[in-house]
Amino acid sequence: MAGQDVRGTLPEGLGGAIRETAEEIAALLRRGADMGLPVPGSEWNIGEAAAHLAQANELMADIAAGHARRYGDGTPQSLAAANERALAEFDERAAEPLAAIIVAQADAYLTALDDGATDGTVVTPLGPMGPDVLGSYLLTHMLGHGYDLARALGRPHVIDCARVELTLPFLITAMPRVTDSAHTNGLTARYAIRLWGGARFGVTVTDGAVSVSSQPPSRPDCTILTEPVTFLLMALGRRGQWSAISRGHILAWGRKPWLAPRFPALFKAP
Repeated sequence: MAGQDVRGTLPEGLGGAIRETAEEIAALLRRGADMGLPVPGSEWNIGEAAAHLAQANELMADIAAGHARRYGDGTPQSLAAANERALAEFDERAAEPLAAIIVAQADAYLTALDDGATDGTVVTPLGPMGPDVLGSYLLTHMLGHGYDLARALGRPHVIDCARVELTLPFLITAMPRVTDSAHTNGLTARYAIRLWGGARFGVTVTDGAVSVSSQPPSRPDCTILTEPVTFLLMALGRRGQWSAISRGHILAWGRKPWLAPRFPALFKAP
């Protein structure tokens, strides 16, 4: 991934990916985007989705700069309510100003990190994180909504395998915080999650309690191998598993392979 990371604080490639993703989203908006077009699968139109992205980038930059910002309590309901309140208080919907804010606030996050505004854990809408994980959160959020904007405009999305791997620090941190108790209750299972290309992590459910580690368990009940872009789109609630399975983008094996179809429902994207 091109781009120079700041101070070596971020994982290799993350600073460049943040800048490039913000610029590519801005370019989508600047190509004469009809800001009133609906976003597929959303109640927002393009103008509202872009305004949300601009606000979210500003929020992340403020947090990285050491400013306390309260934004819901981490539950999907509270985050949705906070998003709607924020949009109601921000009336910009034009393409050029929003594109400029998205890029400027992504740069502001990187500047805050470069300045060493905060060295320890910061409080985010999905709980405490280190600044590096916050950067992964920022990238993940932009990729999800950038995908939505590209679909609405009929243009190619910007998600690729390298960027998906850079989202893993955030996803591994956030997954235990977005579990769906209706599907985890009573379950005990050990999953090894592998992405095409080598990235992997583990998810262990013990009587409904979920923990996620950067390494798979030594004796998984079920191993799931997923094409990376498919993995991220499913994690963000943008794609269902059955079409991915039918196309060979998800494979599963192990002592209990029947646990694989249960895995996506263990989490609820905020």
